[in-house]
Amino acid sequence: MQGFLIDTLSCFMVLFAVIDIIGSVPIILKFKQEGVVIQPAKITLVSFVILIVFLFSGSLILSIFGVDVSSFAIAGSLVIFVLACEMIFGVNIFKHDSPTTASIVPIAFPLIAGAGSITTLISLRAEYNLYSILTAVCLNMIVVYFVIRLSARIEKIIGVTGIHVLKKVFGIILLSISIKLFLSNTGIEIKT
Repeated sequence: MQGFLIDTLSCFMVLFAVIDIIGSVPIILKFKQEGVVIQPAKITLVSFVILIVFLFSGSLILSIFGVDVSSFAIAGSLVIFVLACEMIFGVNIFKHDSPTTASIVPIAFPLIAGAGSITTLISLRAEYNLYSILTAVCLNMIVVYFVIRLSARIEKIIGVTGIHVLKKVFGIILLSISIKLFLSNTGIEIKT
């Protein structure tokens, strides 16, 4: 039971850092100011479905292309590494479209259930058990729902500086996780 809780917490933290819903609060607020109707339940449900589809069928999709999970996990660790560098150094490497006509497309996909979180899910399958990952996805979706619903209040409480600091902290955690994923899937051992 303790192993399950530790694995679930690890998966939760990885996904929380990649999804970076707290760091997305300014983007959500921007959409609200532009008149986009933000529907927290709908956004959360669409994100959840996308993530679950890739959690269960990601390996099948990979096998169609002749790629094993370890190789994808290594590639995923590199993507996570780049995402972490974006968060830590404040650079934009990935380009995000942000149309203002609907909240599902820019927020649910690719902001929440985008390339980073999908890659992370498939990478986590190589390291953790399915139940821990599934629980972590569900817990993250609960957090996503409440953060979207309470985005204006969160900004007032944490402030712009607080959101910026959280982004940096989760970037460092994400960087460490990407290195761990890379090492564990290449067979390289680091003695501590």
